[in-house]
Amino acid sequence: MSIGEEIKSITTSLPNGVRLVAVSKYHPEKAIMEAYESGQRVFGESHVQELQRKHNALPSDIEWHFIGHLQTNKVKYIVPYVSLIHAVDSPKLLAEISRQGTKVGRKVPCLLQLHVAQEETKFGFSVEEAEAFLASGEWRDLPGIEIHGVMCMASNVDDEQQIANEFDTAHRFFRHAKETYFANRDSFRECSWGMSDDYPIAVEHGSTLVRIGSKIFGQRVY
Repeated sequence: MSIGEEIKSITTSLPNGVRLVAVSKYHPEKAIMEAYESGQRVFGESHVQELQRKHNALPSDIEWHFIGHLQTNKVKYIVPYVSLIHAVDSPKLLAEISRQGTKVGRKVPCLLQLHVAQEETKFGFSVEEAEAFLASGEWRDLPGIEIHGVMCMASNVDDEQQIANEFDTAHRFFRHAKETYFANRDSFRECSWGMSDDYPIAVEHGSTLVRIGSKIFGQRVY
């Protein structure tokens, strides 16, 4: 199938309230335009320099999501225009996003990244760390950010039950955080989990944003 056909196939399979983030990292502007022309507007990138180039070259109504590990010294380059930063994995990073957001007069939408997978290499707060951070209230004193929900990655395994359990862990935390800290904030509503191989499971377990790349664009062009 073409890129446009894959986009349509995925979006028509998603239930109401679940959005597709087309993961365009390592793929050329031409491929992104093919997706754009089929109606896709939300794209995910994970390298600041690449995102800068694409943001400058492509249509201004694209909603850019930063989905990778973000270094604090790179925050200032994307804060003026990024629509959502998915992988906020430390209080220090959130504070820097707020500092840079304040400079440009924005409240930058962010997701807290939870570490629920078994791999040690993945970034993020443990559930206990995320709970302690929210309970501390530090985030309430950051005027340049808005926490819109949580993000996670499941373990890279074939065991669908394990993947489902990990998504459930994240979803339970999301519901708890919503009730405890964000009950009056309609903006706290996003659950970002699910990729090309596991997004159907993710949708069954609370995801509102699925991050799909290779299924749409094929293997990455490095």
